[in-house]
Amino acid sequence: MPEMVIGNLTFQLNRKEIKNLHISVLPPDGFVRVSAPEKMTETAIRMAVISRIPWIKKQQQEFLKQPRQSDREMVSGESHYLWGRRYRLNFNETTGRNEVKVQGSNKLMLCIKPDTPIEKKAALLSSFYRAELKARTEAILSSWLPVIGVSPSDWGIRKMKTKWGSCNTASKRISLNLELAKKPPECLEYILVHELVHLLERHHNERFRSYMDQFLPDWRERRDLLNSLPLAYDRWGY
Repeated sequence: MPEMVIGNLTFQLNRKEIKNLHISVLPPDGFVRVSAPEKMTETAIRMAVISRIPWIKKQQQEFLKQPRQSDREMVSGESHYLWGRRYRLNFNETTGRNEVKVQGSNKLMLCIKPDTPIEKKAALLSSFYRAELKARTEAILSSWLPVIGVSPSDWGIRKMKTKWGSCNTASKRISLNLELAKKPPECLEYILVHELVHLLERHHNERFRSYMDQFLPDWRERRDLLNSLPLAYDRWGY
């Protein structure tokens, strides 16, 4: 994607078939993405961005203030999150199948073969999160689809760079960020309702917000909760 520079601000420019310019400041480090109408001149784009620089800087500062997880070393006693709760990592060497178990109210037990490298430990935990997110998503969708009256063609889980979720309105496919398994369940429900509503209204306009108010009256509180929680320890390869 092309980039533009204004002073010490560098931003990604995407030209789309839209009517109005839209600026996004993205986690985890405040990267700026600008979506502009295809026929909008560079001068007009620059002027629009300049007028929003105070807001952009404020958003970037908010990201810098958010708590961050330290680098994961996959060692005993390390903190990991599941559905908004903190768990301590423990290990149990086994010659059988590698697996992850929730033990009590505050432990994640990794049953692994001796001398398992850190990369495979991380991959095992990632697979556990994926299975947890898949099961919880299926349960939430089964209750919400008849309420909203839409039916996505498919949905999936993946690591995403800039979003908690996305909806391709043309294919009606929903994608969810794997990191959602670490957040409170009400945050996952908010993202799912948000993406399902996009099947009724593509844009984040007043009609979209009206649907959100109708289906999930506390969606703003859930959004704020999600955005206030610790960011992933890596550069959202999410």
